[in-house]
Amino acid sequence: MENKKSFFGVQKILIALLVLSTTTMMFIKSRSSEAQSTENINVNKLPAIGAQQQIEELKATMLKIWQQQAQIKGLSYSVPPSFQGAIVSAAKLSPQQKVIALTFDDGPWPESTAQILDILKQNQIKGTFFVIGQNVKNYPGLLKREIAEGHIIGNHTWHHWYQFLNPQAAAYEIDHTADQIYQVTGIKTNLFRPPGGIMHNGVADYARNSKYAIILWSSDSIDYSRPAIPKLINNVFRRAKPGGIVLMHDGGGNRSKTVQALPEIIANFRKQGYSFVTIPELLEMQDKDQKLIANQKQNH
Repeated sequence: MENKKSFFGVQKILIALLVLSTTTMMFIKSRSSEAQSTENINVNKLPAIGAQQQIEELKATMLKIWQQQAQIKGLSYSVPPSFQGAIVSAAKLSPQQKVIALTFDDGPWPESTAQILDILKQNQIKGTFFVIGQNVKNYPGLLKREIAEGHIIGNHTWHHWYQFLNPQAAAYEIDHTADQIYQVTGIKTNLFRPPGGIMHNGVADYARNSKYAIILWSSDSIDYSRPAIPKLINNVFRRAKPGGIVLMHDGGGNRSKTVQALPEIIANFRKQGYSFVTIPELLEMQDKDQKLIANQKQNH
């Protein structure tokens, strides 16, 4: 379940970007060799453009092209209409459909986000990251990596405030985050997770009215309290079930316990026969099952 059709387009784009980068570097090298062969260059008169600057300019060009392609291909995270404005803690699936969704909140965050991405990449797993707008602004490179490696992004407000917010403040928290995500990646998302799972402080109401799917969880690692690793793992599996959503954190504080526990969490799920899906994939599975059941009822 981990290598999904929804990311084939992304993979093609990344391959194209790799070709672009290779071609560009060959072009730079070719032009450099040509110039050196035709005249003696006085390097003291050349502008100080180092290799690192060339790389950064190339990366900026690659990202711009990627964003344009994303917009053309419509690579936004849509969910079935039945889930738009709905509240979801887990997907309603049969016990035989042993899939689980790993979700991570409060990033992007220095060190821990990259470490979690490394672990997911090593295990060929796609996760769902609910990001804080101000962290996206501060660490855009980490969000770009999440997108590039095929993970799903959800909105987790700008400030992660718990207090009651009037409609204007709630709109800012969600819309400003959505704008920041789009500016960095060219991606739109209609997945939302309210900070702390709080449903009555204004932000969830605004998200629901804006047709976001409100994504909660069925298994809480409680990793924000930094429990001992065996306890953290036990928290995850205590209520794990097919179609479940696991809550962990890659940001918002010291997440070294989560990083240490994650490989064992993945291994234990696989020993139990689970495979890993993203939130949109999970919702699509439930939507497909519901349609199948409805068709069967109509035919009887």
